[in-house]
Amino acid sequence: MPKVFIIAEAGVNHNGSLRIAKRMVDAAAAAGADAVKFQSFNAESLVTKNAPKTAYQNKFNGNKESQLEMLKKLQLDLNAHRELIRYCQIKKIIFLSSPFDLESIDLLAGLGLRIFKIPSGEITNLPYLRKIGSLRGEILMSTGMANLKEIKDALNILIKSGTKKKNITVLHCNTEYPTPIEDANLRAMLTIGHKFDVKTGYSDHTLGIEVALAAVALGASVIEKHFTLDRKMSGPDQKASLGPQELRAMVRAIKNVETAMGNGIKKLSDSEAKNISIVRKSIVALRDIKKQEIFSGANLTVKRPGIGLSPMLWDKVIGKTAKRDFLKDEKISI
Repeated sequence: MPKVFIIAEAGVNHNGSLRIAKRMVDAAAAAGADAVKFQSFNAESLVTKNAPKTAYQNKFNGNKESQLEMLKKLQLDLNAHRELIRYCQIKKIIFLSSPFDLESIDLLAGLGLRIFKIPSGEITNLPYLRKIGSLRGEILMSTGMANLKEIKDALNILIKSGTKKKNITVLHCNTEYPTPIEDANLRAMLTIGHKFDVKTGYSDHTLGIEVALAAVALGASVIEKHFTLDRKMSGPDQKASLGPQELRAMVRAIKNVETAMGNGIKKLSDSEAKNISIVRKSIVALRDIKKQEIFSGANLTVKRPGIGLSPMLWDKVIGKTAKRDFLKDEKISI
């Protein structure tokens, strides 16, 4: 089973602070994640001044500010990107970021990124998809809110723009924060993989870690999960995120699930070999048996340990003649 690529999604939970963002890099690296991912955008290029906020964003601060005003406080500038990339190199964790507009794609490409994460909201953005596809890097594409036709159209655009299909991983996703457990619909990830013959993964917005673990067991090659330093911090995504210790627990659990999946070959394992003779059974004398007596269900039984004739030979033993005396519980020989 290929190693699952684990993305710790910092998103905008840094609240626009480079200091907090670097602490999030620390937490992601300490948890054992493969990558830490931020969001790159120019608020003015992303939303109109009258763009409404989502219901979960309104829970964060009501209608005190517009989406544009909220996003302006959360964006990271070029110097912040450079510093985070440098810091991730020091911490030996991959820096990733989701670009939300064309200029942010250019920003990330200019900084040397070769893995591009397409957020769910851009899956119907033709100019955006063409630009990302033309970079011919690795692509992770989230599919929240999308149907199969929209996924097909997006894949076709990316491939026609220059990206090889083998370099695209499609992430099943639900864009409600947090996602109700009944809407996780993990089997949709399998549908995507079968329908389009692509690598698949799961971007998880449910509470807790069990759904992400289930996705790994189903074959997800990528897991993305929001995290925060403290769910009590201000910010639109904090409450739907894992804390540092929960992130660490998820990474550890994913690695355990990976190991448990094994190679698919059913055989005696080294760890259980010592138990086979103790747990299995042998054909033994039900009572004392005299020489020349005929073996039957009246004088034979099956008991542990499995150091004699296997009970699978029962039919071959029945009707045979005892070649010597056998004591009760003694293993039978023929």
